[in-house]
Amino acid sequence: MTGGQAMARQLVLEGVTDLFGIPGVQLDWATDGLRGVADKLKFWVPRHEQTASYMADGYARSSGKIGACMVVPGPGMLNAMSGLATAWACNSPVLAIVGQIHSAAIGKSYGMLHEIQDQSQTLGTVTKWHALARSPQDVPLLIREAVKQLHSGRPRPVAVEIPPDILAASAEVALLQPPEHEDIRMAPDAGSIERAAKLLEGARFPIIFAGGGALAANASAELERLADKLQAPVVMSDYGRGVLSDRHPLALNTLGGRAVFPHADVVLVVGSRFADAGAPSPAWPQDKVKFIYMNADPNSWAPPRLPTLALQCDAKLGLAALAGSLAGARPSRAAQVKTVREWCELQMREVQPQYEWTQSLRRAIPEDGILVQDLTQVCYYSRAFFPLYRPRTSITPGHQGTLGYSYPTALGVAAANPGRAVVCASGDGGFGYGLADLATAAKYKLGVVALVFNDRQFSNIRNAHEAAFGQSTCYELNNPDFGKLADAFGVKSALIRTPADLDRVLPAAIASGEPWLIDAQVGKMGDPWHLVRMRATGPSRSGHVAPPNPLGEPRG
Repeated sequence: MTGGQAMARQLVLEGVTDLFGIPGVQLDWATDGLRGVADKLKFWVPRHEQTASYMADGYARSSGKIGACMVVPGPGMLNAMSGLATAWACNSPVLAIVGQIHSAAIGKSYGMLHEIQDQSQTLGTVTKWHALARSPQDVPLLIREAVKQLHSGRPRPVAVEIPPDILAASAEVALLQPPEHEDIRMAPDAGSIERAAKLLEGARFPIIFAGGGALAANASAELERLADKLQAPVVMSDYGRGVLSDRHPLALNTLGGRAVFPHADVVLVVGSRFADAGAPSPAWPQDKVKFIYMNADPNSWAPPRLPTLALQCDAKLGLAALAGSLAGARPSRAAQVKTVREWCELQMREVQPQYEWTQSLRRAIPEDGILVQDLTQVCYYSRAFFPLYRPRTSITPGHQGTLGYSYPTALGVAAANPGRAVVCASGDGGFGYGLADLATAAKYKLGVVALVFNDRQFSNIRNAHEAAFGQSTCYELNNPDFGKLADAFGVKSALIRTPADLDRVLPAAIASGEPWLIDAQVGKMGDPWHLVRMRATGPSRSGHVAPPNPLGEPRG
């Protein structure tokens, strides 16, 4: 078989059913190989390589399955780097098939089509593992190893580069049958689990801080069991929200964390860097507090963090082992945590109109629906405060902060979750990055509802510049008529101005199962930053940031 046929057939054996990519001359034999397995593997062709990698990321994070993309070398790979960087930041199992120039020309600077200097090194900056195929026989071996890497350690993107001569060459090639159940999770050390259990059992007021790694590990059930046994409040980072339902009596967002952290004596940090994205320091002060870090990646507890104990392991296995090592449950703290949640609600209501827009979104989106959030005033607020009841129902760009990622990513979410509601919320600036992929939504009938908050400016840039310099001159946007734009692509649309309008329009748009564009024309919004940053940066409008003593506990 050809290298291209080996690639396609091995992907099928690995259970890959969807591949997002842009065809090109170096990939001709790869797309021919895909043609031969079209009944088993669907090749989705969007309008940009960025979209291909974003779709793979959205597909992976919303489903837990491998998200796969394929792009040509050079500019194709560079276009896809934003999506791979976002997947890197968000623990996303993405497999990238990347074209190359002719094998004999690699590293020679001949000026081949799409040649860039040291493509492999560049690709390595956004992948945990990558390799270059040197023969058709290499292709299934490297794809098998790539998938093995995705299932081991911290889930992050991997890549296989395949030159066009290798894709075109014919040879006797052995495909590899994957194991029936491949889950190479990192088990915890028994002695470390015993020491962690003693620290937690001896704690006066333990807290669990859960991040995106707990979500990526599918550790919701194990986290809930441990929290219930300890009666420990679970503070979820913005990127870990949903790992425990907001209905759970111990669940808190980071605003609630401000209230409980001053009382903690032992903190278990699970699947998190435990740092605010804006600064390298830990999320909360560490004086007089014992910290237990549980993470597959030891960089997550490196200085300036000060761990008392570190457990390098998979979050699902580690939490299960800890819960199994603890004695019976403690007295309930539900009433105390309820006090904190009521205080949070009062604080959250102060930020308008973001609170009302977020509540409208929650009323319209089913519990298993998925909200993909870009970087805009409503989403800065909603990523911390949009109520979540199930894992993998909120998709953000993580610490990468990738402006404009949301609509292409939402298309991948819809491809992975047919029949589920998918809503993409973005600003007009962010939506402009991917608006050509309205064509992709229409072509494949992906029922993503794009909600665009339209104020004709990069409003956060304006706010920041005006606060720092007293003026700004680079925030204005010249937008199209979004209704006419949607019509040109064959997508339904609506124009709204208030959350009450959204209450009327969004449920019908979701129920239709068709792609929609909702143009929400808005004005200046309240400043949410005093609430959404993990640590307080100034007083709230009610005159205090954290309640004086909501738990009736002395400060730790």
